[in-house]
Amino acid sequence: QVQFVESGGGLVQPGGSLRLSCAVSGSMFRFWAMGWYRQVVGTQREWLARITSDGNTDYDDSVKGRFTISRDNAKNTVYLQMNSLNPEDTAVYYCNLVPPNNQWWGQGTQVIVSS
Repeated sequence: QVQFVESGGGLVQPGGSLRLSCAVSGSMFRFWAMGWYRQVVGTQREWLARITSDGNTDYDDSVKGRFTISRDNAKNTVYLQMNSLNPEDTAVYYCNLVPPNNQWWGQGTQVIVSS
């Protein structure tokens, strides 16, 4: 069973930054395309960013230029650097494969952007 453990969320002021981490269990991590997603209560989970096994990235327009996805295959970890945060970024953030495996969602990490 693969597990995703997200961390790094918290309360941040508008314009601030956070770096999220997602630790992934298992030996296949380096072969997977990984993504970050977020969900606001009462809405559908949305995809934000993707990184392929060889490091190519792409982003949803809502975060392009502000968020950066990266990975460390030696640590089985994927990161999301979030800059210029605004209140609309408030959500629970998750990592998963791209496309996601719906059996493998973790608990997520809460990000609150507020003054």
